[in-house]
Amino acid sequence: MRKAERLFQILTLLRSRRAVITAHELAEKLEVSERTIYRDIQALSLSGMPIESEAGVGYRLKASFSIPPLMFDEGELEALLLGVRMVQGWSGEEMGRSADSALQKIHAVIPDRLHHKYVQQSEWLIVPDLHRIKSAKYSDQLRNAIKNKYVLQIHYTREDGEDSHRKVWPLGMVYWGKTWTLIAWCQKRHDYRMFRLDRINQLDSMNIHFETSQTCNLQHYMALQGEQNEKDKSDDATIYC
Repeated sequence: MRKAERLFQILTLLRSRRAVITAHELAEKLEVSERTIYRDIQALSLSGMPIESEAGVGYRLKASFSIPPLMFDEGELEALLLGVRMVQGWSGEEMGRSADSALQKIHAVIPDRLHHKYVQQSEWLIVPDLHRIKSAKYSDQLRNAIKNKYVLQIHYTREDGEDSHRKVWPLGMVYWGKTWTLIAWCQKRHDYRMFRLDRINQLDSMNIHFETSQTCNLQHYMALQGEQNEKDKSDDATIYC
């Protein structure tokens, strides 16, 4: 690893850590000697990087310090652009606008040699948004309700075509590749339920807060689903043995 690349890696590690990091940890991560780390830290400090150090404790950047946006390699850039366009194509308007803003910031740090390839000629990164308006409707309101823990009243069309009114505690949303689904605690059923966003006809906030618990939260729901999946696998194995 060249010295310039190593210095950059040290800055990245320091920037990503809130706590201090020791010379020994840096040396292990970069596969160099601690003496090399000491020289590199000195070089960075002499170049103006505000690195705080304490003997026997470690190094860190001053909390008020910020450095220019990091450069991305081509693989990282492709992954970021694809992720942004997926958000633009499949999420609600608010998240779409945030994705647009993020994309502009990514464009701002793309090296000139990659700008034409990834900004002007990126047809292979097209993500169709043919179903976004229908499949992601109410997603912005739901995201706000999930964050602030607001009880919601929804008017919903069930799979059998019947209308249903429910008061729910919104816990999270899952995207299944075509539609978004709300994971919620249903007050009527006293249990977890899933509601497809494209079947929600009306959504109203009750302006009432709910509180999650150890047996009523998104992680608990996902754990139950994992247990059910394992049970299903076990049942299948029994059948076919």
